[in-house]
Amino acid sequence: MTRLRRGLSPATFRWFAYAAFLSMILIVLTGAAVRLTGSGLGCPDWPTCFHHRVAGSWSIHPLIEYANRMVTVTLVILTGVTFVASLLRTPRRRDLCVLSGMLIGGVIADAVLGAFVVYSKLNPWLVSTHMLLSLTMVVVSAILYHRSKYQYGPGTRADVRSTHYLTIARLLWLPFVAVLFTGTMTTGSGPHAGSSMGQLTARRLPFAFSDAAWVHSVAATLFVGIVLGLFVTVWKSAAPTALQNGVRRLVVITLLQAVIGGVQYVLHVPALLVGLHILGATSLTIGVTQFHLRQTAHDREVGIAASKTV
Repeated sequence: MTRLRRGLSPATFRWFAYAAFLSMILIVLTGAAVRLTGSGLGCPDWPTCFHHRVAGSWSIHPLIEYANRMVTVTLVILTGVTFVASLLRTPRRRDLCVLSGMLIGGVIADAVLGAFVVYSKLNPWLVSTHMLLSLTMVVVSAILYHRSKYQYGPGTRADVRSTHYLTIARLLWLPFVAVLFTGTMTTGSGPHAGSSMGQLTARRLPFAFSDAAWVHSVAATLFVGIVLGLFVTVWKSAAPTALQNGVRRLVVITLLQAVIGGVQYVLHVPALLVGLHILGATSLTIGVTQFHLRQTAHDREVGIAASKTV
């Protein structure tokens, strides 16, 4: 109680931000597990599971779907605790409070959207939106965790490492968002609808899977080319070490994601590879966010040692 009266230190709040960051990654992966195991209609009601019962049967599909819902409930609690921690932090920072509040709003919106997904019997447009919103929360949580480690605000150091690369980092979001959007459209028209045998067959998006995959491959190829060009430019320049490390990570994740995407298409999109591709999309989202954040140098908060994380 004495510590609460004195407020939380920046080092302590950093762990709340880190927990929120990891939880946003977890909800993407558990959501993917629901879809790829055909458990999307394992609990046909919301917020209860089946006929006003909190939990369904002990069969695999209701268990997976209900576990994902419990993760969502945990996220709501965790983001709420993180927001309270941002208010108790000393000194209090408006940016951390706003970002923590955005996480609460995003998680609640994702949960409500999940309810519409269930009652629409896995409408593919809603499922795709569900995925994109979850990845957006990954971005917000990554920014929160990053800012929790550094000093931001009036009077603090904010040195732009390179105005040239800062512009590129901002523009990089355009092809990346195109990759994510076309990727969700491809998945939404593919074989993994989220339902399983014996359930109502979920609808797919109204265009051919092969056509969506072709559009996605064009967007992905453009993105890979931009990242490779960026890597060569940074490698041959006298760019700061932080920028070199950021683009090195980005190019490795991008190439791995491209390989997984190509192999899964050739092998007719097996669930395991699709899951790895979703994991890669999450990692790439973090990588693009991290590369953008690295464009500006800030002093670390007191008591927070240097690390290699976001």
